[in-house]
Amino acid sequence: MNTMKAAIAATACFAAGAMAGVNVGIDQSSAPWLGYMNVFELPANGGGFVFGSAWGLADLTASFDDGASTLTMGPNTIGDPDPFWYIGGGGPGAMGNKIMEANMYQQVDGGLAGQMVTFSGTVQSMSLTNAHEARVFIRDFAADFSSSVDVFADIDAAGNFSISLDTINDAARHVQWGIQIRGENVWVTDVTPFGNVVFSTVPTPGSLAMLGLGGLVASRRKR
Repeated sequence: MNTMKAAIAATACFAAGAMAGVNVGIDQSSAPWLGYMNVFELPANGGGFVFGSAWGLADLTASFDDGASTLTMGPNTIGDPDPFWYIGGGGPGAMGNKIMEANMYQQVDGGLAGQMVTFSGTVQSMSLTNAHEARVFIRDFAADFSSSVDVFADIDAAGNFSISLDTINDAARHVQWGIQIRGENVWVTDVTPFGNVVFSTVPTPGSLAMLGLGGLVASRRKR
């Protein structure tokens, strides 16, 4: 897809300035993963941003299976039947009334400044319908989260992915990498037909173990 091509191009552009390299992946559930949800109006209602807040991983419909070494993410669902969330009110068969952008990520504060960060992994299966899209990302945020330098790549089929970003050499910045699922919210009993995406997980990379993932934070402001 075009986003993947853009990510590859961005990787090539950033590579020349890299001072050092750090490889990261989708590690097992013992690692500290964070969740953040951005909520938007439907395109028919203008598509405007409504709010963003930290969410638990289970609320992002993200689940690790350490026995199978997988991470599964599916469409976003809300158990609240309020018409704010579902057209005419929630229940089986109800249509979502919001676009939800679930972000599952890890973050290092300062420890990756001025380094080439490469996020790679394997998609075991991809069955999301056109109602939802999945992306992987690396984001390098300013100290106050007011701006960022980003690389995104669409996930639209099984296979390997790898994206890289040459981070800005400023110890006050925050570097994140992770997965994003975006689409209409779905009532919990109706999720299965919308599919999911399954990633392979690996042990925590040694380079990150040395960093200790220090300074992890559980929330950030909407950009």
